[in-house]
Amino acid sequence: MGSHRHTGRSTAARHARGVTATALSAAAATAAATLGAAPAQAQPGPPPTRASVDRLLTEAERATEAYNEADERTSTLRAELRRTQDRVARGQERVNTLRGALGALAGAQYRSGGVDPALELLFSADPEQYLEKAATLDRISLRRAGELTRLTRAQRLLTQERAEAAATLAELARSRAATARHKRAVEAKLARARALLDALPPSERAAHDRRSSRSQRPDLTGVVAVSGRAATAVAAAQRALGKPYVWGANGPTGFDCSGLMQWAYAQAGVGLPRTSQAQRYAGQRVPLSQARPGDLVAYRADASHIGMYVGNGQVIHAPYPGAAVRYDPVGMMPVSSVTRV
Repeated sequence: MGSHRHTGRSTAARHARGVTATALSAAAATAAATLGAAPAQAQPGPPPTRASVDRLLTEAERATEAYNEADERTSTLRAELRRTQDRVARGQERVNTLRGALGALAGAQYRSGGVDPALELLFSADPEQYLEKAATLDRISLRRAGELTRLTRAQRLLTQERAEAAATLAELARSRAATARHKRAVEAKLARARALLDALPPSERAAHDRRSSRSQRPDLTGVVAVSGRAATAVAAAQRALGKPYVWGANGPTGFDCSGLMQWAYAQAGVGLPRTSQAQRYAGQRVPLSQARPGDLVAYRADASHIGMYVGNGQVIHAPYPGAAVRYDPVGMMPVSSVTRV
């Protein structure tokens, strides 16, 4: 019965891994295609603009969230592989123990049962003693059959565990490759964005720098006080103000957008998923008009950016590379959802 349950669990796990691996492969292919579409050398064309810089930064942020997803999956697979390898080791130990017990029983039976039972009874000087001995041998035979059944089941389970470990190891290798591809995509887009930024006319560059370094604190007077974990998360996010945007980072010295949300809520003892796409499903959806401090505000149709509502129409977020954690109006870009954790 235990073997049957494990088979179902292994089949479900393999199916889930296959679905996730397919999704990661598709995301990696998209990122690689986008990256590959970039010209190897700058071609003559219109001069760079702030809009073109912003577009590349947005693409880099999407690639960052894909990287975060692949990296999180890699960590999950490592933990799963360790657990499976532990089960394999325990299974092998059990098989070895059962083999030893079965070998001892077989040896005892061989030493005691070398003559045909009918002849041994016929020539026995003490038939009663012989019958007691035969009964003992019968019990040994039954025990041997039981040990053999347990050994067969243990060997079957061990084979399944080893197959699962091999599948997890193969998927781990694919996930690592996907993570590396996403990393290259992010770095390439950021390098192109920096090159375009350096090529901007001085006035455009100055305007972009002012937008990246804005530090004014919004008026939060009259904000309805929150309590519990939301209050703790808001306080943590406020302590992160001024920390740099670092892609793939979740604190405490640097953050990307989803990393800031994950870190802030971790200070309240709440574990959020790693990506902005997953974080939008980490609680109850509420209308933007009913947003309260601590709610997560996801942006764009693909939820590739996320911030934390703090009241009076303001969010705290990690905007993009080159900009520090700061306040911004909640309507700074199209809102796709608001989630109460």
